[in-house]
Amino acid sequence: MSENPGNDQPDPLDDFDEIIEAETTRDPDLAVIEAGSRTLRTQGGPPEADVPARPEDPEVDKALREVEAELATRWGETKLEPSVARISALMDVLGEPQRSYPSIHITGTNGKTSTARMIEALLGAFELRTGRYTSPHVQSITERISLDGAPISAERFVETYQDVKPYVEMVDAQQEYRLSFFEVLTGMAYAAFADAPVDVAVVEVGMGGSWDATNVIDGDVAVVTPIDLDHTDRLGETPGEIAGEKSGIIKQGATVILAQQPVDAAQVLLKKAVEVDATVAREGLEFGVVARQVAVGGQLLTLRGLGGEYTDIYLPLHGAHQAHNAAVALSAVEAFFGVGAQRQEQLDADTVRKAFAAVASPGRLEVVRRSPTVVLDAAHNPAGARVTAEAIGEAFQFSRLIGVVGASGDKNVRGLLEAFEPVFAEIVVTQNSSHRAMDADELAGIAVEVFGEERVQVEPRLPDALEAAITLAEEEGEFAGGGVLVTGSVITVGEARLLLGKSA
Repeated sequence: MSENPGNDQPDPLDDFDEIIEAETTRDPDLAVIEAGSRTLRTQGGPPEADVPARPEDPEVDKALREVEAELATRWGETKLEPSVARISALMDVLGEPQRSYPSIHITGTNGKTSTARMIEALLGAFELRTGRYTSPHVQSITERISLDGAPISAERFVETYQDVKPYVEMVDAQQEYRLSFFEVLTGMAYAAFADAPVDVAVVEVGMGGSWDATNVIDGDVAVVTPIDLDHTDRLGETPGEIAGEKSGIIKQGATVILAQQPVDAAQVLLKKAVEVDATVAREGLEFGVVARQVAVGGQLLTLRGLGGEYTDIYLPLHGAHQAHNAAVALSAVEAFFGVGAQRQEQLDADTVRKAFAAVASPGRLEVVRRSPTVVLDAAHNPAGARVTAEAIGEAFQFSRLIGVVGASGDKNVRGLLEAFEPVFAEIVVTQNSSHRAMDADELAGIAVEVFGEERVQVEPRLPDALEAAITLAEEEGEFAGGGVLVTGSVITVGEARLLLGKSA
């Protein structure tokens, strides 16, 4: 992977004042922002995008593939039967492992995984042992279950599966339908967290809330990221209807952290909170983003939490949406520690800064190549595409941006393409290897209607699509500022990540 020369840039290990003095040809305000971001990033250490590669040991790799094959025989994540009966039965025979630790439960339409990673980083910085369960994975199934901020090893994943397998088969024999792929993974996560043991679990719902398999926990803190239209065939056709399903994670006496919501969704969520005597903190009222400035590799933030303001927070992620995710994550962790309720003092600001500076979120506006710059983003619905389009315009000064889009057939693909149309000079449509992938020619037909025929290129194979897009981005010359954004699906992003050499 080629790198920008950067030979004239100050050493990021220099002191803040020395960096400022070195930037004599820059706008003074921009110099301060850039220097601050470098200084804070150095304090927190470089963020690691923890996406594991295949196991190097052939025996371990074989064992993991056998587990993956067995899990693949079960209902996939898109085939659902709205009930928690099977997962509840599994928890019962496993001895209710999910009751052995407190938890923070996260639902919403977009931003759940990034928010979960930020919450995990903050809790870990305060010396708590964490378990994180998120979905879907970018490249490796082991990403879904993390301990202490890192995916569990392939060996441990296989061991956990073998440990729960007899109980899974016992429940399968008793139920009308076998446990699904997601239900088994959820059982594995809860068992792994109990076995570790963790001090706190950070759990992202798979879909919805009330009947999601994760909802056998009673989260001390319930987090609701922005709700928009997605999975409308299963969750509802308005934000309010979808909020009704997602409000199912709000439990008796919990603290609810609400990101900014559509009015009808907010009404539903607040009503549920009143019904179960939950305490509510709302973005824009009790907490929020006070200020944000674009910085090198991310942004500098001032956040208002439940305990007051936290300044000079460097977040190595791009986009206003990630700043809002950070405010939500900070307030969730404050609520977990009782800030704003049992205690009024803030969390230690330096610890908060160090945690945020080390956050990584693979596949979320992630740069994986330079010259030309190739960015990956897992936006897969119109709401996600809109914030990605806005963020990429803010964070990268591309003179010409080429899109590589491979989408799932069950998504609002037209809405996704319309969101990207203003920022893509041209688009290369493709398809990933999933059985859910929309056929490239079908996707091209929609793309032509949105972009016009002259701006659309079809390359059914993802490697060919990446090569075509990189060629198009290079047409203006090495220093002209062309770039590539690969998007449309987590699976597309994961496969592109492997092809571009980001396997670990």
